[in-house]
Amino acid sequence: MANDRLRAAIDAASLTIEQVSVRVDVDPKTVERWVYSDARRPHRTTRLRVAQLLRVEETHLWPADRRPSSAPAVAELVHLYPSRSAVPFTLWTDLIRNVSEAMDVLVFSGQFLVEQHDALPVVRTKSEQGVRFRFVVGDHTSPAVIQRAAEEGTTGGLEGRVQMMRRYLQEVAGLPGVEVRTHGTILYNSIYRFDDQALINGHAFGSLAGQNPMLHIRRVPGGSLWEHYLRSFERVWEIAEPEPAGR
Repeated sequence: MANDRLRAAIDAASLTIEQVSVRVDVDPKTVERWVYSDARRPHRTTRLRVAQLLRVEETHLWPADRRPSSAPAVAELVHLYPSRSAVPFTLWTDLIRNVSEAMDVLVFSGQFLVEQHDALPVVRTKSEQGVRFRFVVGDHTSPAVIQRAAEEGTTGGLEGRVQMMRRYLQEVAGLPGVEVRTHGTILYNSIYRFDDQALINGHAFGSLAGQNPMLHIRRVPGGSLWEHYLRSFERVWEIAEPEPAGR
């Protein structure tokens, strides 16, 4: 399994693998091995140098060094970003492009997935490979969407972005394994699931979605965060209305 915490920390520090290798005086292929296999880890002194460079705790990057009793909770949280805007662009694109089993999205709009990260071509290609996609977007006429727009100070704006996303998704709705539904629930969290990893965007009253903190989590044995948030997705999915293809 890849060391997603290390990869996310490198991205968050705006560094490349080559730059990290220079700073800690190791071969770039060695750093690659640390990133792509969490079973590979540097010596203690090197781990400390990497942690200092990336400005995170050593035990965050290599959580197996913690006591076993706390390992599941620690390992589930890959990274905490102060805002959605702080999530590295490359993390979004990597998660989208590397999905191999399932991608689930619960949002009001989520328009940025299409316009910034070019998700639709990935959906087309991956659906032919048997990947499942479920998108749950807002109903722009629902009281919940209208209220959120007023609270954000974007009256009319959010509704327009929701309509735009629904229009975008019509291009892929109905493809094999691709389902699109609309909902009118209060959106406590936007959820973006990519196989065994997920980005959870909590929402605070009066704040724009991009200003709110983002959790990067992964599914691990014994963890509870994953099940907690994915159950929430499933609850909304069950009551959401199927979006007819070719609308």
